[in-house]
Amino acid sequence: MAKKRIYELAKQYKLSSNAMVAILQELNFQPKSHMSVVTDDMAEAIRKKFAEQKQVAKKEMEHQEQIKAAVRKKTNIGSIQISDGKSSLAGLVRKLEKKQRKKDRRRKKARKVVDKTEVAKSFKTTMATLSGTRGKKKYRRSPQAQHGAAVEESNVIHVNEYMSVAELARMIEHKPAEIIAKLFEMGMMATINQRLDMDTIEMVASEFGFEVAQVAEVGEYAREEEKEEALSKRAPVVTVMGHVDHGKTSLLDHIRETSVVSGEAGAITQHIGAYEVEHQGDRIAFLDTPGHEAFTAMRARGAQLTDIVVLVVAADDGVRPQTIEAIDHARAADVPIIVAINKIDKPGANAENVRTQLAKLNLVPEEWSGKTIMVEVSAKQGTGVDKLLEMILLQAEVMDLKADPTIRAQGVVVDARLEKGMGPVITVMIQKGTCTIGDSVVAGTYFGRIRTITDDRDNKLTVIGPSTPARITGLNGVPQAGDSFIAVKSDQEAKEISFKRSQVKREQEARRTLGRLSLDKVFDRIKEGQIKELRLIIKADVDGSVEVLTDTLGKIATEEVKTNIIHASVGAVNESDVLLAAASDAVIIGFNITVDARARDLSKNEKVDIRLYNVIYEAEGDIKKALEGMLSPEVSERFAGLAEVRNTFRVPKVGVIAGCYVKEGRIARRDKVRLTRDGRIIFTGILTSLKRFKDDAREVKEGFECGVGLENFNDIKVGDLLEAIEIVETARTLS
Repeated sequence: MAKKRIYELAKQYKLSSNAMVAILQELNFQPKSHMSVVTDDMAEAIRKKFAEQKQVAKKEMEHQEQIKAAVRKKTNIGSIQISDGKSSLAGLVRKLEKKQRKKDRRRKKARKVVDKTEVAKSFKTTMATLSGTRGKKKYRRSPQAQHGAAVEESNVIHVNEYMSVAELARMIEHKPAEIIAKLFEMGMMATINQRLDMDTIEMVASEFGFEVAQVAEVGEYAREEEKEEALSKRAPVVTVMGHVDHGKTSLLDHIRETSVVSGEAGAITQHIGAYEVEHQGDRIAFLDTPGHEAFTAMRARGAQLTDIVVLVVAADDGVRPQTIEAIDHARAADVPIIVAINKIDKPGANAENVRTQLAKLNLVPEEWSGKTIMVEVSAKQGTGVDKLLEMILLQAEVMDLKADPTIRAQGVVVDARLEKGMGPVITVMIQKGTCTIGDSVVAGTYFGRIRTITDDRDNKLTVIGPSTPARITGLNGVPQAGDSFIAVKSDQEAKEISFKRSQVKREQEARRTLGRLSLDKVFDRIKEGQIKELRLIIKADVDGSVEVLTDTLGKIATEEVKTNIIHASVGAVNESDVLLAAASDAVIIGFNITVDARARDLSKNEKVDIRLYNVIYEAEGDIKKALEGMLSPEVSERFAGLAEVRNTFRVPKVGVIAGCYVKEGRIARRDKVRLTRDGRIIFTGILTSLKRFKDDAREVKEGFECGVGLENFNDIKVGDLLEAIEIVETARTLS
């Protein structure tokens, strides 16, 4: 005989599988899923639980019946004895009416005591999780069916992209069939489980009288809002970047060694990717990424974690290609840059030369009346390190960084890996709130309950707050760096958010080709009312070619459209370039170079457009064509035809129809028309109908008669002239 599984047991008791799993967990069993086998102990425990609960509910109902019987006995009215012979018939009637009113009040009171709905509700409460299904949803009729019913004051719905038709229907309280019908009217076939993009959601919501506010991420509703009165100062999060061998690691090592304070307060919490130090009583959280690639990889996934970037430049080597890349990545993230001029103790050090090179890159030092803080340091000897930390704290003080530690934790995944014997281990940086052991959390598309929180020395922690890095275990998978990390109310909520995020991620992967910008799709990405720009990353074989391309492509601009070169350097297209393009929505232009194999694979995954050229003028021509597509076309009017009104006809429920004779050119249904009378323009608008006899016509040529209806205009008289105007859009060029 086959063993019974949990979902079969749930059906037997008319429960959902999740509800049965929850009941078994309450009974101290640990089923893995609804497919787990039901043991004899499990079945017996469930039987006893339901028997006990039913017995309790039965006793409660019997108690209610006893109360009901007692009330009936108490409110029973016997015959009225009239002992007073002088009582009149009217007095008798008044007494009867008074008795009857008392009787009605008592009966009403009795009914409240033994209200069956209350008994049923009590029974459901007693049975706890017996009901695993939701009640029937009450749908609101569409605005067309309400015939002018009052609209709710709150008509803004918070939605996330790729939500299903059923989810949207629940949110706006309409039947899914109504949503599907509306989509069909718009020319889109959809099923109840089909997922919709944001444009479609906005159109459908507006049809039902709702405005849409997009939620940045699935599960955003689980985030607690910060309370103004609870905000307190938090430590800055600093990322150190720069060229290879310029002393980033040495500088970080020196900061760690000299900033250790005995005891818990001020101790370094270092783990893979992040740690914190204390300087003069203030904390600083450092983000130790492998380079700007990881920094931008996190930003490409929407994580804006860094508050300040420390750019390390060697005094004896000056600005190098990776230095320029780091500057471009930091600027794209729009964070302040503090320059640490390292290795000033070396014989060939020239700090002034470094300042000059950086000034050419628009990083003008404060000593030269600029805005960039520059500190001369020596990582080996420790010279200037304290001043660097002071400058970081000063910049943080100007930025006035604050967070609320009283809410549930919100942060970003810095790093994640799978460790033998520990499972998924993630390094997180908490941005807001407080996180403790046992909290239910979601990181990216994975969920779990925190088992351990540790620092770099494997010291166990129980609580972590804002701007605090930590290593956490307990998730059911390994998220990506840059994924959001949030603590939620319960395991069930964490599972729901994880499941929905997985669905959205699959949908995004399916539609990802539409997301990135390419030269072929520039025209589709026009943003009305904004200065249009095409972001470019230029890579070439030699520095001279880089300068020529930068100068040539950078000059292609008008008042309406321009190019924005966010990075230019020598060498093949690498992963760093692709990540920067993905994060900044840019196009990569390569000249006489190749693309690394890993960068080519990454560009396919990220859908980044890479264009390779051997002739500069070809690159210039393609960019011009793309930008010309971004220019708004010139709209002009061209005379198409002239018709004279020779008769008018009033049609019920339609309005006035003009019987016209086309004297010149032609009249087309798509044309805009002007109605003139005695040389004055009376009406300008569009046609609602154009007919030849009883048949609809697309156009009527010169010498023929036709019937014309004008949109929302009936004051048509014999002798009026109808002038047909064709709207012509002419593509504009940059020349």
